[in-house]
Amino acid sequence: MARRVLDEPGEDVVAVAKLERQARRGPIARIALFLRQVVAELRKVVTPTWRELVTYTGVVLGFVVVMMAIVYALDIGFGALVVWVFSGSG
Repeated sequence: MARRVLDEPGEDVVAVAKLERQARRGPIARIALFLRQVVAELRKVVTPTWRELVTYTGVVLGFVVVMMAIVYALDIGFGALVVWVFSGSG
């Protein structure tokens, strides 16, 4: 069993310290931190080229059409089943 070096903080100590530091921040500081993080993430975004945009759009529209066809077929099938079950002649 390995011994933990006392100078290295454990994961639980780090997590508790982060929570305490976050609790001490005021609401304005938390909002400012959030906005800074949003801007930092938006800088990582890569804008697609025109060809990629057209390709992605075609894939999404194709997927939506296929899913609509599946839902339509299930709707027609279940509708026919319900009519068959509840249209007793007697």
